[in-house]
Amino acid sequence: MPQPSGPAPAPAPTRAVALVAVLALTAFGVLALLLALHGWGPFAAESWLHDWAVTHRPAWAVRVAGTVTDLGTGFPPYTAAVVAGVLLARNSEPGRRRIWWLCGPVLVLALGQLLRRGLMLAFARPRPPAADWVGASPSGYAFPSGHAFTGALAAGLLAWAVLRTARRRLALSVALLLGVVAVAVGLSRVYLGVHWPLDVLGGWLLAAGWFALCLALVPPALRRAHRVEGAPAGSADGGDDGGASV
Repeated sequence: MPQPSGPAPAPAPTRAVALVAVLALTAFGVLALLLALHGWGPFAAESWLHDWAVTHRPAWAVRVAGTVTDLGTGFPPYTAAVVAGVLLARNSEPGRRRIWWLCGPVLVLALGQLLRRGLMLAFARPRPPAADWVGASPSGYAFPSGHAFTGALAAGLLAWAVLRTARRRLALSVALLLGVVAVAVGLSRVYLGVHWPLDVLGGWLLAAGWFALCLALVPPALRRAHRVEGAPAGSADGGDDGGASV
């Protein structure tokens, strides 16, 4: 019988990831448009949340927020990306595929930083008043938040690697913890007075869209090969102790 012409349909997981990328990046674009139409100034709700944070900052809470916010910049996020690469590489076959998995997370994080910085410079949204800042003085403009973007992207990369390589119960617990950390990093930027709330939301949306886009572009054959190679022993029975398939 004649074979149908045309390209084969994309696998369902690929389509789902691509849909997440489209939705997140579209939401980010809409948010940026709304801010631009508003003159890049804060909305009333943003000002209210900012004022609440400024007036509810005991010393101990500021110290905690300062510690949490440091997880979204410099050494910690790149360490998370390196660990993600090591986890993925050790569960793949030797050769080019192993090199790809080892370097991929760091590359995704580094390129994402370039994208985020380019958008930040293009939008040039002013930060809250400097008199309200606590801790180290931030650099650059406000939207999208660099700490929120970096923390969420690094957490997503590490969570994805853990979900693909560790046993399911452990993987889900680690992924949940990483999600909490990513949210905390973003909220700390508002609490410390250096970002408006929508800056943080924009950072999260851009991180989700960029991560999903990069994941959708990974060749399906490479994903399938890694999923088979990376499955821990006993995962074939689909029990709770099997490897998570993502």
